Amino acid sequence: MKVTLETHGGQAAAINLRRPPKVLDTATLPEDASAELTRLVAEAVAAPAPQRSDRAARDAMSYTITVEDAGRSTVLTQSDTTMSPAFASLLSWLENHFAQQ
Repeated sequence: MKVTLETHGGQAAAINLRRPPKVLDTATLPEDASAELTRLVAEAVAAPAPQRSDRAARDAMSYTITVEDAGRSTVLTQSDTTMSPAFASLLSWLENHFAQQ
C-alpha cells in the first residue's frame, strides 16, 4: 500500500506549493507499523464525511491523503475546520512518521 500526504493552504501556503507530496510505502515499514497504518487508513475511509463548517478559517490547512492499494486509489480530503477524528488520527500518524525521517 502506498500513502501520499499533501498539505494546502495555511500561513505557509507559499512554502508548501514548492514541496512535493510526502509518500510512504508500507513495504518499507516494520510489520507492526504497517499494520497500524493499515488500520488507521481503514478507519479514516470508513468514517462518515464531516459536515462543512459555516465558519471560514482564514489560515486553515487542508490535507489530501491518497491511498493506493491493490490497483485502487482512494482520496481523502479534509481540513483543520472539518476533520473527522479518524482522519485526524491518520494524519497525526503520518506527520509523526515523516517528522522522524
